[in-house]
Amino acid sequence: MKEFKHFKKVADYHRLAGISGPEHPLISLVDYSEVSYPVDSGELKWKQDYFTIGLKRNVAYKFFYGQKEYDFDEGVMTFVAPNQVMNLEGNPNLKDVKPSGYLLLVHPDFLWNSELAKQMTRYDFFGYSVNEALFLSEKEEQMMLNLLKNIEQEYQSNIDKFSQKIIISQLELLFNYAERFYERQFITRKIHNHQILEQLEQVLADFFRNSDASESGLPTVQWVANNLHLSPNYLSSMLKSLTGQSTQQHIHDKVIEKAKEQLSTTVLSVSEIAYNLGFERPASFSKLFKNKTEMSPLEFRKTFN
Repeated sequence: MKEFKHFKKVADYHRLAGISGPEHPLISLVDYSEVSYPVDSGELKWKQDYFTIGLKRNVAYKFFYGQKEYDFDEGVMTFVAPNQVMNLEGNPNLKDVKPSGYLLLVHPDFLWNSELAKQMTRYDFFGYSVNEALFLSEKEEQMMLNLLKNIEQEYQSNIDKFSQKIIISQLELLFNYAERFYERQFITRKIHNHQILEQLEQVLADFFRNSDASESGLPTVQWVANNLHLSPNYLSSMLKSLTGQSTQQHIHDKVIEKAKEQLSTTVLSVSEIAYNLGFERPASFSKLFKNKTEMSPLEFRKTFN
């Protein structure tokens, strides 16, 4: 059975990686070419109490988190929030290749009493990055690398009352660029995104065809995301970029589609249709239907008489 580790401090990762201790206890930029995991660790599993921003390539390991595997044959950037569990396995295809890149470790205590500490939850990629790494162009990669090196240079300098503020401003800039590049990635990776859209349609169609919605209730965003092996934030962000609608709006569209079908082809009452579709109260169904169609369910049914 593989050993499970809990890294509470930045220094804990340094010890695992076989490198000297961090120069600052709460923030560290690790040169991945110097990392050497224990030779007997064919597989590792750990949870960490700090943020990790990775920019790596040619790493002789595979990482698993968020139900997805990453091999770093190409330069990709990943964002991992505290308390996420990670698995690491050796990658025999890259055992003779020298890895490169950097790993920025930031303990939440470093952000204490700053606006960024309050804003970290707004960065969706710390939630959906576990399902979608950020693929960078050479220009973008160099830009991110420069920001990482600037952060390193600042914490390696003499610490003064401006140090934390300067580093936090550089972190904010890095995160803002990450948001921009993720948005670009959603747009450029259209084939992949359209496949997810097709899978979403299939998941919802299967639900209303095979499930007893009157017992289970309406499908939730979390339920849909779980069935697509994506995080709710990532799924909604991708759908917003692709269709202009959130996951919840797609669910509602499917509900209205099924409602129209039953209103036009059956003699079921509005209340019966509402319960069949998973609504607890017919009034909630009628309100949604009117918001979507500008007609009440009965007004819609009359158009077929």
